[in-house]
Amino acid sequence: MLEPVMFTGGVYKHDLVMELVEDLGGYVLQKNVTQSEVILLLLVPKEDMEALKAIISDLRGELVRAPLAGTEVAVVTPTLAIHHLPHTACDIAEYLRRNGAKSNMIGLARGVGRETAQINEYESMLIDEHDAVVFIFGNFVECIRKKEFLYRNINIPVVVTGGPEIPKEELPYAFEYVPSVGRITHRAKKATELGTLDKIIESVGRALDRTRTDISKDPLTTSPPRVMDAVREQVPEVEYSFSPLPIALNLNGVRIKLPYDKHKDAVRAVKFDEGVTLGEVATIRPSKMKDYILVRILPMSETGFVF
Repeated sequence: MLEPVMFTGGVYKHDLVMELVEDLGGYVLQKNVTQSEVILLLLVPKEDMEALKAIISDLRGELVRAPLAGTEVAVVTPTLAIHHLPHTACDIAEYLRRNGAKSNMIGLARGVGRETAQINEYESMLIDEHDAVVFIFGNFVECIRKKEFLYRNINIPVVVTGGPEIPKEELPYAFEYVPSVGRITHRAKKATELGTLDKIIESVGRALDRTRTDISKDPLTTSPPRVMDAVREQVPEVEYSFSPLPIALNLNGVRIKLPYDKHKDAVRAVKFDEGVTLGEVATIRPSKMKDYILVRILPMSETGFVF
C-alpha cells in the first residue's frame, strides 16, 4: 500500500529524496520550488517509510502525511452566481490545492432557491468522477436540510459545510458536516476561520482514507501513478496538452486531458512490462469534463492478478 506524504525542506540535496522514493518503488507526484524551499508530494510504500524518514532527518526536512495527495476533489456551490459563490468557495478550493488535492469548482445549473434547486444526471456523473466532494451551503438550517436531495445519489464521500451547528444524524447522506462556514463576505484571515478550513481538510482526508481502505479490500490491478507514468512515456501528445495538469490522478484511475475520440486507441494500447495493455486492465471512456479520457482501473476480482 502506498502512503501519501509531503516533504518540505531546502532545495539542497532534495534530489536524494526523489531518488530514494523512486528506488523504493514509490512516485513523485508533484514538485514545487519556491526560492530556497521545495515541497514534494510523494507516494511511498508503507513498509519503507522509516528509510525515507531517516534521510529526511539528515537533511533537516519535514515529512507529514498528506491524505489529499494524488486525488481530485470537487467543490460544489448551488450556482456560480455571486449569491452562491462567496469568498468561502475560493478559500476551500485553494486550501484543498495547498494540501495536495486537485480541486475543481462546480456550480449547479439550477441550484437557486430552496424549493426550486435541482441537480441533473450530467452534474451527478461529473461529480462522481472525483474522489470526494465538498458541498457549500449557507446560514439557514432548514435550507441545508432541504437541499440534502442534491447529494443524496452521489456515489463518492460528501462533506457538507454550512453556517449553523447541525447534528450529523440530521444529514444521513453526508459523510461529515463542518459548521461555522456559511456565507462570508471576506477571505479567511482570522485564526478561527483558518481553523475551520483545517477541519474541512481533515474531514476530506478521513473520507479519502475510507475510500483507500475500501480499495485495499479488493486491490486495483495496478496503481494509478504507474498508469500515469506509462501514459506519459507512450502517449507523447500528453506533453503538448495546454492543461497545467495533463494527467490528473484519482484513487482508482486517472483523467487524461486529451480529446477522447482522437487518442482513446493510443491510450488503450499503452503496454506495461508484464505484457498487458491498459485496455485489458482498465475501462477507458469519455469523461463528463470536457472531452477528456477517463481511465478506471479494474480490481483484482475482475482481472485475477495484480502487478
